[in-house]
Amino acid sequence: QIQLVESGGGSVQTGGSLRLSCAASGRIPSNFATAWFRQVSGKEREFVAWINWSTGTTSYGDSVKGRFTISRDNAKNTVSLQMNSLRPEDTAVYYCAARQDNRLAMTTALYMYWGQGTQVTVSS
Repeated sequence: QIQLVESGGGSVQTGGSLRLSCAASGRIPSNFATAWFRQVSGKEREFVAWINWSTGTTSYGDSVKGRFTISRDNAKNTVSLQMNSLRPEDTAVYYCAARQDNRLAMTTALYMYWGQGTQVTVSS
């Protein structure tokens, strides 16, 4: 059983930065892939970023391209999301998700494992 635990959320002003981390525990398969999603109350979860743990290949949602960077540390079984130039519209609960399939996936239904979420608040 794989478990995901996020950390690093908080409050920041417009233009600031935050770094989220997602620690995976359990037996991590070679075809593992992890994504970050975010959700505002009353709205659907939005794809933010994705990374293939084997190759390091990444993909980003249009709203965060050029501002957010996803990375992984295979030795520590950790995925991070560096968020720069934050805007009020980035305010949301951020979720780490993972699946045992290394193809790009931007749909929540394709992910089996989820973290508990961490709040990010950006004030103007």
